[in-house]
Amino acid sequence: MTSWATRFRLRQYVKSSLWIVPLLGLVLGTLLAELARAADDTKWLPGDWNYSATTASGVLTAIVGAMVALLGFVVTIGVLVVQQATGTLSPRYMRLWYRDRLQKAVLATFAGTFAFAFSLLRSVETDSVPDFGVALAGLAVAVSLVLLLIYLNRFIHNLRPVAVAELVARMGEAVFTSGAAQIRGASARGSEAVPSDGPVLRVRTVRGGALQAFDVPGLVAEAARHDCVFVVTRLIGDFVPPDTVLVEVHPAGDASAPVSRPDPARVTGLIALGPERTIDQDAAFALRVLVDIAIRALSPAVNDPTTAVQVINYIEWLLHTVGRTRLPGRYVLADRQGRARLVLPGRDWESYLQLATCEIMAYGSTSVQICRRLRAMLEGLLDTLPPELHPSVHAQLSLLRESVEREFADPDRRAVAQQADHQGIGGQSC
Repeated sequence: MTSWATRFRLRQYVKSSLWIVPLLGLVLGTLLAELARAADDTKWLPGDWNYSATTASGVLTAIVGAMVALLGFVVTIGVLVVQQATGTLSPRYMRLWYRDRLQKAVLATFAGTFAFAFSLLRSVETDSVPDFGVALAGLAVAVSLVLLLIYLNRFIHNLRPVAVAELVARMGEAVFTSGAAQIRGASARGSEAVPSDGPVLRVRTVRGGALQAFDVPGLVAEAARHDCVFVVTRLIGDFVPPDTVLVEVHPAGDASAPVSRPDPARVTGLIALGPERTIDQDAAFALRVLVDIAIRALSPAVNDPTTAVQVINYIEWLLHTVGRTRLPGRYVLADRQGRARLVLPGRDWESYLQLATCEIMAYGSTSVQICRRLRAMLEGLLDTLPPELHPSVHAQLSLLRESVEREFADPDRRAVAQQADHQGIGGQSC
C-alpha cells in the first residue's frame, strides 16, 4: 500500500502534467470514432448528410493536419508563457500555470479531434463512407476553434502582472482560510501542554526536499493509536536535507508510562517532501510569489514601480485576511477525545508582515510611489487590525521612515515620500 506522501506527490504530478489529459483525449477520440462508425451503420442520417469518399477523405485529412498545427501553436504559446513568467513575473508562478484546466482542456480537445479524424480515415472506402463521423469531426473542429479563442483571450488578459497577482492572492486566501478552519476544528481543549520531558523517539527523514504538506488527520490518528504526541520540528515550506529530524515523539501522559513506538517509515509517509514549495498548504508561498513579482518590477532592468504598486494592493488584501485570524506560534491539535496529539510550528503575524514588506521596502526605497503606497498599506493595517498586532506594524513603519530619510536627502522630496497614498502618486494623500 502506498503512503499518503507518495499519493500526494502523485497528485501533484498529475496536476502539473501537460500530457496526461491530452493522452486521455487521444484515447477518447479513438473510442468515439468506433462508436461513430457503429452509429453510422444504422443509416438514420438524412440524405443530404451523405458525403462522397473523396470529400470525406479530404475533410478528414484537412482536420488531421489542422489539429497537428493547432497543437504546435498552443505549445508555442506555452513556451512564450514560460519565457514571460521567468523574465517578468516569477518562476514560482509556473507551478500554478501548469495546473490551468483550460489549457489542458484545449490540448485534450485538439488531440481527441486528431485521433477521431485519423481513426475515421481507415474506414473511408469507395462504397462505405462514415457520414455521421465526418459530421461529428466538423463539430469537433468548431468546438476546438471556440476553445482556442477562449484560450487566446485568457492568455492575453490573464498574464498581465496584476491579473496574476489577483489569481495568486485568491489562491493564497483560500488556502489560508481552509487551513485556519481545519486547525480551529481540531484544536486541543484548554491549555494542555506538551510534556516537557525529552522525546522518546526522533523520526528522521530519509530523503531531502522541501516540506510541502502534512496529512494532519493521519498524523493525529497515528499519534492516538500509539498514545503519544507528535511534535513536528520544521515549518511547512522549509527545505530539509536527508537525515533531518522531522518529528519528535513525546509521551502523552505520564512520562514514566511505556509508550508504543510508532514506525518511523509510517510517520514520514504522512509528510510530503518535494523539489520545491507548493501552495496546497502553504499560504505564505502565495505571498512569496506576490513579493517576487513586485521586486522584479522594481529591478533597474524593468523599473516599473506602478506594477509593483498594483501588486502591493493584493499583498495588502492577503495581509488583512491573515491579520483577522489569531496566529499562535504553534498549533496544538487534538484527537476526537480532545487530547493533544500533534504540535505543528506555525507562522505568526510578524512573519507574514516581514515577508510582505522587507524586500519591497529594500528594493523600492528610492521610489516615491513605493514609499507612499507602503505607508498607506501599513497605516490601513493599523486602522483595521486588533491592537495586539500593532507593534510589528509600527516597527515596519519605523523602518520605512528611516529608509525614506536615508534615501531622500532633499527635505521637500522627503516630505512627499513620507505621505501615505493608496495609489502611490496621484491618489488622495492620507
